Amino acid sequence: METARRLGIPLDDDAAMRAEFYRPAGDSPEMRYLAARRESLGGPWPQRVVQCPPLAAPDLEFFREHLDGSDGRALSTTMAFVRMLAKLIGHAELGKYVVPIVPDEARTFGMEALFRRSGIYSSEGQKYRPVDSATLSPYREAKDGQILQEGICEAGALASFLAAGTAYAVHGVPTIPFYVFYSIFGFQRVGDMIWSAGDMLCRGFLLGGTSGRTTLNGEGPQHQDGHSQLIANTVPNMRSYDPAFACELAVIVRDGIERMYELQDDVFYYITIHNQNYAMPAMPAGAAEGIVRGMYRFRRSEMASDKRRRAHLFGSGAIMTEVLAAAQMLEDCGVATDVWSVTSYNELAREALRCERSSRLSGKAEQPYVERLLAGEQGVFVAASDWMKALPQSIARWVPGPYTVLGTDGYGLSESREDLRRHFEVDAVSIAYAAAASLADHRGMTRRELKTLAKRWAIDPAKPDASLEGPTAYRS
Repeated sequence: METARRLGIPLDDDAAMRAEFYRPAGDSPEMRYLAARRESLGGPWPQRVVQCPPLAAPDLEFFREHLDGSDGRALSTTMAFVRMLAKLIGHAELGKYVVPIVPDEARTFGMEALFRRSGIYSSEGQKYRPVDSATLSPYREAKDGQILQEGICEAGALASFLAAGTAYAVHGVPTIPFYVFYSIFGFQRVGDMIWSAGDMLCRGFLLGGTSGRTTLNGEGPQHQDGHSQLIANTVPNMRSYDPAFACELAVIVRDGIERMYELQDDVFYYITIHNQNYAMPAMPAGAAEGIVRGMYRFRRSEMASDKRRRAHLFGSGAIMTEVLAAAQMLEDCGVATDVWSVTSYNELAREALRCERSSRLSGKAEQPYVERLLAGEQGVFVAASDWMKALPQSIARWVPGPYTVLGTDGYGLSESREDLRRHFEVDAVSIAYAAAASLADHRGMTRRELKTLAKRWAIDPAKPDASLEGPTAYRS
């Protein structure tokens, strides 16, 4: 009551004691002021008005060098991405809108070549002589620098991504952020901010570098990410991909630019890239649609065989190298083996669930893409990835035959890449044996053959389960 009197609120004593609300008369100075302010803000209901010009995505031909493969030269998808980024920065129309962001260790990702050309943004310019000033790619800060390097601060780098990714709505400027970071530090350290990016309808690309539980070997559980793709699926408007080849990465980046900046869809992208070097193949004819949708047949077996003696291997990311080797091992044993590249289990599962919902509500059957793609395929199916088994398991009910999933459940270890993959059972031998065991279970191979292969490939039935043993698995 005393507060009401002190503030001049004209309530009687009983109303003030009950803390009732007071509404001034409609023509009072207070109400006129509030109405004027509300009118200047566009009315009583919040509105999100976006006035931003669209940007035309480049033709896929723009990335021709990656579509044609590396001609036998070994490179990683990380290096392929940096080359794509450099080319985009030089694009006549898109270049000025590209915003490369990195929290630290730009050299780890091979981005130092961009320093001299594009510069690292600093409001005060270069104020010291960097220790690498005599090198070909020195650390160069500039007032007109294009790269944002925020120091060892994932939260600061993500804040820059949020600002650049929402500039289309806030300022009408269609900036295209590419934020490159250690994949395990992305969702674990700043997952709430990534969720916020989705909630803010942010646009842009998150690049989870050095990803995979076994691909960045030697650094133990600190860096070995086997779960960010799973966490990515929790963000409704994030499209997540794990490409194995440079051609796949080129198609996905081009698709992202088209969807976000030409069609202006309210999505953003998470792409995992790797540090393992291997020869990049040319893109198979007609593969672009499957790359975007999440899966395509990379290689069809030319071997004639009994329809029961067939295997289909699903590979993604850097584990595709093991899948290809496993396919050759199986063919050497007389098993016709097709290889499928899965660029996104998340996109496959989401689309399939949408089809099921549509069929349920409309009464009209709608077949999921993954089910259509695999329809009529005979034999057994094995999926291997550098991620937890739950990721490839997400499409299990749409796979038309016996389906075995191999993944990297458990903690990382400081071991060689070869030993890590054997430990998690995602190496070529483990993949080939999983297919052979499934064939034996379904009359595509005899038990005697399986026993012979187990001996030849040194399969240890007493080997510890990596998902249960944790970081002490190799402790003597």
